[in-house]
Amino acid sequence: MRSPVYLDHNSTTPVDARVLEVMLPYFTKQFGNAASRTHAFGWIAADAVDKARGQTASLIGAEEGEIIFTSGATEAINLAIKGVFESYHQKGRHLITVSTEHPAVLDTCRSLEKKGAELTVLPVDREGKIDLTELKKAIRPDTILVCIMQANNETGVIHPISAIAEIVHHQGSLFFCDATQAAGKVNIDVKDSPIALLAWSAHKLYGPKGTGALFVSRKNPRVTLTPQQDGGGHERGLRSGTLNVPGIAGFGKACELAKTDMWDNSARLSALRTQLEQGLESLGGVTINGSLRDRLPNTTNLSFTDIKASELIKLLPHIALATGSACASALPEPSHVLRAMQISDPLAMASVRFSLGKDNTLEEIDYTLQAVSEAVTYLRKDS
Repeated sequence: MRSPVYLDHNSTTPVDARVLEVMLPYFTKQFGNAASRTHAFGWIAADAVDKARGQTASLIGAEEGEIIFTSGATEAINLAIKGVFESYHQKGRHLITVSTEHPAVLDTCRSLEKKGAELTVLPVDREGKIDLTELKKAIRPDTILVCIMQANNETGVIHPISAIAEIVHHQGSLFFCDATQAAGKVNIDVKDSPIALLAWSAHKLYGPKGTGALFVSRKNPRVTLTPQQDGGGHERGLRSGTLNVPGIAGFGKACELAKTDMWDNSARLSALRTQLEQGLESLGGVTINGSLRDRLPNTTNLSFTDIKASELIKLLPHIALATGSACASALPEPSHVLRAMQISDPLAMASVRFSLGKDNTLEEIDYTLQAVSEAVTYLRKDS
């Protein structure tokens, strides 16, 4: 078995060899600027971007002209939220989001409070889900944007995006979805429901880091955004800057592969995750955090009673995992996601996220089970 074992795919994924193959020519022989329209070098680069735009659009059921390339999901999120706030502030200044959102969304919304935005942060239940009735009540005549992720990065919990989009649209507001963790793992069709904006990133689906996209709906609803950077008018004037042609070409190929392989990968990963969960639950004192029904096929977040996750991970140097807490300062802080789910601080500090990828094997899961079990047993004896 190869070592170490990588089980942190919600953080980032390796670039697929087929993706890298597509990217390489645009670093060397085909190095042109896609905005150079007067010679073949630029035309070749522009063709690569056009092809990738079609591939990325196809993954989510969008039209090519509705895709704006960015440097990643964080930039796409900022463009969506700030762009709507500046374009629609005359209608209202009220934003809605959820307590378990990624910091890229929460911090962006909170930054707009300093500029006059009013923010409502919806709670979640013990499974990490929102109450759709409470969402309806929260939407006001001056609500311009509702921001809710499709799948949570820590727990894998999936929100009913189509139902949410219908509620938001029916009440006259725009709906933005952060699909960073969902894209390539579960089906997304932006034309199946009135999603106004949707962001995702290449490096979460076996593409390169530094490339992302924002879907901006052209009809039902038609969305207007204020650009967040100026200089050159690239990407329909919404995101100026020389395009990252190798990254965009790789992003497109990664989206194409994800669309083709999604269902086979999901079924296999779900089976591996079930084996991992059942093996670890046999230790006793192990809790799965979040919905067991509505979640990503590759993700599980587990709390181990009577231990600290940071100490567990130190004993597992050959397995790449993530804790459910982040060090925002010199001292570890419990995960804001788990706290929002009413999980106690001791259990939140004892939580570990396992996020599987398409190259993980049964042998690796068996090795992980043995190593984690031995480490947990050791820590409990020592406590």
